[in-house]
Amino acid sequence: MITESDKNHLAEKGITEDQLNKQLDNFKQGFPFLGIAAAASVEKGIKVISPEQEKEYLADWDEYKASSGKQIVKFVPASGAASRMFKDLFEFLDAPYSVPTSDFEKKFFEDIEKFAFYNDLDAMCLKNEGQPLAALLSEGKYKSIVENLLKPKGLNYGNLPKGLLKFHKYSDTSRTPVEEHLMEGYLYAKNDKEEVNIHFTVSPEHRILFDDLIKGKKQKFENELHVKYDVTFSEQKTSTDTIAVDADNEPFRENGKLLFRPGGHGALIENLNDLNADIVFIKNIDNTVPDKYKQTETKYKKILAGVLVDTQRKIFEYLKLLDSGKYKHDQLIEILYFLQKELNIKNPDTKLLEDAELVLYLKRKLDRPCRVCGMVKNVGEPGGGPFLAVNSDGTISPQILESSQIDMSDPAKQEMFKKGTHFNPVDLVCGIKDYRGNHFNLKDYVDYNTGFISIKSKSGKELKALELPGLWNGAMSDWNTIFVEVPVETFNPVKTVNDLLRDCHL
Repeated sequence: MITESDKNHLAEKGITEDQLNKQLDNFKQGFPFLGIAAAASVEKGIKVISPEQEKEYLADWDEYKASSGKQIVKFVPASGAASRMFKDLFEFLDAPYSVPTSDFEKKFFEDIEKFAFYNDLDAMCLKNEGQPLAALLSEGKYKSIVENLLKPKGLNYGNLPKGLLKFHKYSDTSRTPVEEHLMEGYLYAKNDKEEVNIHFTVSPEHRILFDDLIKGKKQKFENELHVKYDVTFSEQKTSTDTIAVDADNEPFRENGKLLFRPGGHGALIENLNDLNADIVFIKNIDNTVPDKYKQTETKYKKILAGVLVDTQRKIFEYLKLLDSGKYKHDQLIEILYFLQKELNIKNPDTKLLEDAELVLYLKRKLDRPCRVCGMVKNVGEPGGGPFLAVNSDGTISPQILESSQIDMSDPAKQEMFKKGTHFNPVDLVCGIKDYRGNHFNLKDYVDYNTGFISIKSKSGKELKALELPGLWNGAMSDWNTIFVEVPVETFNPVKTVNDLLRDCHL
C-alpha cells in the first residue's frame, strides 16, 4: 500500500509510481539469464593489434585529437568508498589479539614506510599519541597506528573515497588517484586547444573534498604541463535509487518510511548521458599507476581510441551512403560483411532479407553508440568478461557480462564461463554522438532486464536490494562493441591497502 507520505517521498526523489511498481515486479519475477553463444576469445571476437596496426591506430588518434572542435572527456567513477580497502585492518582492530598475526597484517606493518601516506600518518600519530609512528611500532602499539589511519580522529581513511587517499610516493610529493588521473588526461586525452576535460562522479558527502583537492592541485599541474584543465563533478541522481524490499518482496520501511538505496554504477549512464562529448574514456578511479609506469598504459589508451575513431569513420561513411539512397547491392553486402567481421554482429536471417529490409537492418545496427573495450588475459582477477551474447532480437553481438547474468545451472553455459580467456578491466573508449553530430540518448540503449538482486542488511534486518544494469554491462547492452586485447600491465587496481605495496604502485 502506497501512502500519501510515500508519494511525497517518491516525488522528492524524482521517481514515479510506475517506476516503483516496475522495481517491485523485478523482485517478484527476478531477472532472466542472458543467452550466450560463446566466450569471446582471440579466435572469436577479441581483436589482437599487430605492431603495424599499432602505428596506424596511434596515428589515427593523434590526427583526431589535432582536429578542430572535438570534445574529448575522461570519465572517472570516483564515488566508491575505501572501506573495503581496509577490511583486514578493521578486522585487526576488532581482533582479540593486539600484534600482527595474519600474513596481511604482518605485511602491512613490515612495509609501512613504503606507503605514500606514511608521513601523514606519522604526523597524525605524533599529534594524537604524543609519539611518532616508529616509537609506536617499537612499543607494539599497532592498533593505535591503525586507528590513526582509519578513524575520524586520525586520517579518516576508513571513511573516505579511494580517490582522496594518497596512493603513490614521488621524490618531493605524494599523489592521490585524482591527481594521477589528471596526469593521465594530459597524456592521452588532451585536445587541439591544449585542454584536458575530466569528469569525476562523486558522492554528495565528499564532493567538497574533491573540489578542494582540485582547487589545491590544478594550477600546479597546469603550470608544469602547459595545459588548461576543465574538471567537473556530478553525483548519482536520486531518481536512479532503487527500492529495498523484505523477504516477502514488500517495500522495506525504516521508521515507516520507504527505504531506497543507490542503484549501483549502472546509475552513472545518466551522468554519462549528460556529458557534451564526442569521445569519452572510462576508467575506474583506483586503476592508475605512478608516472614511471604510465608509458604502456598511455600507449594502449591511444590505440583503443584509434580503433574507435577508425571504426566510427567507417560506420559514418556507411550510414551516409545508406541515407543517400544511392547504394548498390554489392555495397550492402560490403556493409553487412563489416557488421559481421568488424563488429561481430551475427544474424543468420539476413540472407533472407530483400535489399530494402536489409537497409533498415543495417541502419538499425550501425546507428548507435560505439565503444572499444580493452580486455586482459585471465589471471584469476574477479570481474566480468567478454562474451558473444544472444540479444532479444535474435542477433548475436559482443557483450561484457557478469556471472550473475549467466545461467550457471546449465553445464554448457558454466563451461563457457569457466573457459573464458579474458576479463573486463573497465578500460573503455566510447563514441556517443551520431554521424550527424547529434548526441545519442544513451538511456535508449539500456537493457533493463539485466539488473540483479543482492541480499543486504539494515538495522539488523535482512533486505533485498536491486542493482541497475551495470554501466559497462546492461547499461551499454545495445552499443556497438569491439573487444581489443591489452596487456595485463594496464590493469593495476587497488582492492586492498596492501595492493599499494605491489611493484606497479611503488
